[in-house]
Amino acid sequence: MLDHLVQAATVVDGTGAPSYRADVGIRDGRIAVIAEPGKAAAAHPARTYRNADGLVLAPGFVDPHTHYDAQLFWDPYATPSMNHGVTTVAGGNCGFTLAPLNPERPEDADYTRRMMAKVEGMSLVALERGAPWTWHTFGEYLDALDGRTAVNAGFMVGHCALRRHVMGPDAIGGRPTPAQLEAMVRLLHEAMDAGAWGLSTTQSSTHSDGDGRPVASRHARPEELLALSRAVADHEGTQLEAIVGGCLDRFSDDEIDLLVEMSAAAGRPLNWNVLTIDAAVPDRVPRQLAASERARKAGGRIVALTMPILTPMNMSLGTFCALNLIPGWGEILGLPVPERIAKLRDPAVRAGMLKRADSEEAGVFRRLAHFGRYVVGDTYSAENEGLTGRVVGDIAAERGQDPFHALVEICAHDELRTVLWPMPADNDPDSWELRRRTWQHEDVLLGGSDAGAHLDRMCGAPYTTRFLGDCLRGRRLVGLEEAVRMLTDDPARLFGLRERGRIQEGFHADLVLFDPERIDAGPATLVHDLPGDSPRLDARAVGIASVRVNGVETVRNDRVTGAIPGRVLRSGRDTGTVATR
Repeated sequence: MLDHLVQAATVVDGTGAPSYRADVGIRDGRIAVIAEPGKAAAAHPARTYRNADGLVLAPGFVDPHTHYDAQLFWDPYATPSMNHGVTTVAGGNCGFTLAPLNPERPEDADYTRRMMAKVEGMSLVALERGAPWTWHTFGEYLDALDGRTAVNAGFMVGHCALRRHVMGPDAIGGRPTPAQLEAMVRLLHEAMDAGAWGLSTTQSSTHSDGDGRPVASRHARPEELLALSRAVADHEGTQLEAIVGGCLDRFSDDEIDLLVEMSAAAGRPLNWNVLTIDAAVPDRVPRQLAASERARKAGGRIVALTMPILTPMNMSLGTFCALNLIPGWGEILGLPVPERIAKLRDPAVRAGMLKRADSEEAGVFRRLAHFGRYVVGDTYSAENEGLTGRVVGDIAAERGQDPFHALVEICAHDELRTVLWPMPADNDPDSWELRRRTWQHEDVLLGGSDAGAHLDRMCGAPYTTRFLGDCLRGRRLVGLEEAVRMLTDDPARLFGLRERGRIQEGFHADLVLFDPERIDAGPATLVHDLPGDSPRLDARAVGIASVRVNGVETVRNDRVTGAIPGRVLRSGRDTGTVATR
């Protein structure tokens, strides 16, 4: 007997093949039967049935870049990702993980929490109250999650945690001795033996710890990164993930050399986040993908992650956000609020800030300096009454001010608490056509949601449903079958997921059933549902009829069921090696 039978669904199997109508039966967490409509029920009675006439059945979506490492402890449903059809998440990215922790230094847990709060925009209160922090080894961390998640989750081990464990405070600014490097490599081996998917690291200048200092892995020299990469080669089903400064704009030659050497040394794919595609910067995509071409010649593989939607991110002059990362802006935006307002109201200071924001060194952050395109969000003062939803450029024109001056005055009235939403400058037909072409590249993968991070600033988790809605009823840049493949089989194959990513007999029953006429994502709204009532942005899924993880329904009619059938996916057992040579 089947556990469940989905009847008369339009099956999009994840391979890119044409869709077809079928009954799909589930038994013991796997796809047991795929048959013509009406033929399965007679031969295979089931405990439960779902009439899926008019609905699309696809493999569960795989999100290749998340930061759910902590959130899964207080939110086993990985919301909102699971609501949007995601059944497998990859965590432990950007060099940041919650393990290993050195048992001889209990204070390292506090350091890690403060670092994650700063660098990944997580709530410090939620980190302190929501996770048990009972582990020391990476294996103990995985064990703490086992059996308590609704989604499948796999994790890289973060370079910063390895460095901190071995070197302590000297991880910031120091270089490891030969013995310390050997200990770091040994610790990485132990993590991968326990199921870590491989190594993640960062060299990005945007990544600072809770004290404002460059995070530990930024102090690593190439020889350290290559030693760790060679360790990855010794383990089945492993990967590399790396962030360098050029990920945000254009790689330097040295950065390309480093990424190529790391992938070749490991003999494993290396993915990076995130490829920004903008027709106004036509040389960026060829430059970034040059790394992939050179890697293949050297026996490696470098994969760029890119988002298929424009993810809005709010800004503020009052709290840390992307504006702080514009060269020269951090010193001003880090001042106490009264001093900050005084500086911002100084015309000479504003002129200097705008000059720095438009400089070559600002890189991708130049796009944030188009202040006339900002939309005013939440306001808090009588002076700003009626401004919510209005465009700063229009307000500036009415007041006879330049847009940045007008924006500063609006924020100053709110003691800098004003929420600001920049309208994307790359929402033009040429940029979308460039995206469509870039998605076809063999070393470009859709993803990079950062779900679980930057919680009150952005909400990238709904990219799956928003992309499908756009493909079906919006720009229609790719067909449904291709879009589903990009969200399912492509990431599953990159990570070597065993028997996931497709609708195929014998595969795990990770499935999403959706209405093609409605599939979409609602607007991002601020909710206070983290431990300690901390805020985050959330977005409803629209048109999701059902999500199943390992055969068990976790979402029904856009609502979480409460079931937790997810698994911690461990390298070797649940992933196979994706070799590069």
